[in-house]
Amino acid sequence: MGEGDEPPGGQPLDDAPALDKRAEGEENTAVVAAGRQRETHMGFARTLATVAFIIALPIALLTTNIRVLANAPVVYRYAFDRYNAERSTGLSRADLNSTAAALRKYFNNSETTFYHTVTQDGLKTSVFNARETRHMQDVKRLFVLVNRTQEISVVYLLAYAAAFFIWAREGSVRQLAVQCLLGLALGVLFVGGIGVFAAFGFQAAFERFHTIVFTNNFWQLNPATDHLVQMFPEPFWRDMTVVLGVACAVEALLIGAFSTVYLLGTRGERRRLPSSLAMEHSQSQAA
Repeated sequence: MGEGDEPPGGQPLDDAPALDKRAEGEENTAVVAAGRQRETHMGFARTLATVAFIIALPIALLTTNIRVLANAPVVYRYAFDRYNAERSTGLSRADLNSTAAALRKYFNNSETTFYHTVTQDGLKTSVFNARETRHMQDVKRLFVLVNRTQEISVVYLLAYAAAFFIWAREGSVRQLAVQCLLGLALGVLFVGGIGVFAAFGFQAAFERFHTIVFTNNFWQLNPATDHLVQMFPEPFWRDMTVVLGVACAVEALLIGAFSTVYLLGTRGERRRLPSSLAMEHSQSQAA
């Protein structure tokens, strides 16, 4: 190739470094764009995870307390003592206690139909009639849903804390405390609203709950003949609603107090954070 000749591509050899630089610049631009897109996706995923945490916290508190109450023998003893179940059902205390134990077992096993025998008028008979037994199937499905929701929400709370605040180190304990307060505020709005509604008309709220949750009318039982409603009358459910609300409120206050105290005690950490970030930024530029 003679002097002044051009390469086959038509570009002078002297332009090769410029082409390399331009190609390198375009490659860097593509890498930066891909990095920004990845950061955008990661930021969106973190936001979704945070929102899910805020929602999961009050759900975990509510469902955990429901599960504890449903499996606490003292709750059943309270119902039988407070509302004199022996007189209203005609059953012995031993039969009532054995029925309560069978109910707790039923709520936690894989059986579809509840069947338990008691002695009444000297004869062995099923404690619940066909209508009550059918309603218990609906009740169990509701308890299974509550249990699964409780398990999922609790596991998610633990996984979120581990993934974002321990393993990935993408957040601080202060952020976690703020998110706990937001979750508790959401729970107060929801549970508090239901509590106020129930306090000023529990019977209407109780009936409304059943029409929403159940798709049939098997829950409409006869207090004169049906043992289920005799053992657990409507006033008992009002009492349990109060207990549930108080338990959730106490736990929320404890978590909220701990989070608030931590935030107040680490205010200096928030003021030191910008300077530390600026120092890291200057060091990375120097490097």
